[in-house]
Amino acid sequence: MDRLTALNQPQRIVVKIGTGLLTNASRQLDLARVAALADQFAALRRDGFEVVVVSSGAIGAGMGELAMTARPTSLPELQGCAAIGQCKLMSLYAEAFRRHGLHVAQILLTHDDLSDRIRHLNVRNTIDTLLAHGVVPIINENDTVSVDEIRFGDNDRLAALTAALLPADLLAILTTAHGLMTKPDGTGERIPFVERVDSHVMKLAGGTTSAQAVGGMVSKLQAAKIVHAAGIPLVIANGRAPGVLADVLAGKDIGTFFAASATKMASRKRWIAFYHRPAGYLVVDAGAKQALIARGCSLLTRGVVEAGGEFAADTVVSLRDHEGTEFARGVARFSATDVRKICAAKTADIATVLGRKAKPEVVHRDDLVLL
Repeated sequence: MDRLTALNQPQRIVVKIGTGLLTNASRQLDLARVAALADQFAALRRDGFEVVVVSSGAIGAGMGELAMTARPTSLPELQGCAAIGQCKLMSLYAEAFRRHGLHVAQILLTHDDLSDRIRHLNVRNTIDTLLAHGVVPIINENDTVSVDEIRFGDNDRLAALTAALLPADLLAILTTAHGLMTKPDGTGERIPFVERVDSHVMKLAGGTTSAQAVGGMVSKLQAAKIVHAAGIPLVIANGRAPGVLADVLAGKDIGTFFAASATKMASRKRWIAFYHRPAGYLVVDAGAKQALIARGCSLLTRGVVEAGGEFAADTVVSLRDHEGTEFARGVARFSATDVRKICAAKTADIATVLGRKAKPEVVHRDDLVLL
């Protein structure tokens, strides 16, 4: 596996930094580590790379300021830690980059910011503008206001969604691990290359034992699935290794390299595929599934067997087969109520069923993404 060839001269890079890299044994922000990472990012900027940083550490920094020894479990305490820690985190980043004559910009996001199409595009335009002015965007989840309904879940996922948003040429997740290992507890041998994350690969992932972090290798592999489908390669590597980013971009055999799919998704299809929690689902028959996968057809009303959940027209739904396996997502042109009426009527005359003219596509192929 020639990593350098697979990277294909990346210019825009998203780098995710885990909490474990940014804090020391006393659970305080590690000033030397922040400075060393900023040195690497500055070197990349000098070499002409555009760098976007997705940084954890706000809650961990707040925990340190409040002398907490374990991650809080209540939402108000987590939000309080984030409010305290985010200020300190950005102050350290600003100072570290200032030594190199670089400006940083803070971007705090919730899931709603990227699922809403207008806000989604505005976020991308803002990042593009900052990069054009030589600024290093530093992105984190807006933990001070996030609740379960609008959370990304972890910053590995946020980093993958940021990479797909731009889109980036490479996602690098820097952690305290050397990459994906052959044993779920993080021991064994390092796996240098993964072509695709399947059930076998997922079994190799463990959680996290850190008092400050969430996710572990499981969330990193879930992030790998997202960027693979978007056509973006990923490297998981040890962020404590000197010059790790330069080594990654030089194609050296460090960490675990996750290949990208052969094709890149268009912007709208990335938005449909990755940035929504489907409001409901459509069960389709075997013939319709085959037509969608093999021939790139639209989903017609006659191919729909069942509508699950309650969803309005023009919302993203999951497409499933008879076994309940999700194989696609798309924007439904009918509400769940109307789909059920059509299925029950068993007629091709949709106008008679709905009392209005309507096209026969439940999901048009331009609004459908295979997973």
